[in-house]
Amino acid sequence: QVQLVESGGGLVQPGGSLRLSCAASGSIFNIRAMGWYRQAPGKQRELVATITSSSSTNTADSVKGRFTISRDNAKNTVYLQMNSLKPEDTAVYYCNAAIRGLDWALRDYWGQGTQVTVSS
Repeated sequence: QVQLVESGGGLVQPGGSLRLSCAASGSIFNIRAMGWYRQAPGKQRELVATITSSSSTNTADSVKGRFTISRDNAKNTVYLQMNSLKPEDTAVYYCNAAIRGLDWALRDYWGQGTQVTVSS
């Protein structure tokens, strides 16, 4: 069994910063791509950023230059540093990972989500 546990969400003023973390645990052989997605009220879930096992990244245009994704392979953890936050960044942020388990099966996992609210 594999779990993704997110942390770091909260309430922040416009222009502020937050750092999200997502740690994978369980019966893991290796982790391939990891990423962050978000879903605002009444909207579809959208990609924020992804990072491969070799740390190649892809970032949505809406957050490029403000958000940075990174990972620590030794800790099975992915991070999202969010700077210059705007009210439109308010959403539930979800961690995603493609993980090969000890049974050699490759599966897609999601975290439970963490709320980010940008408001004065």
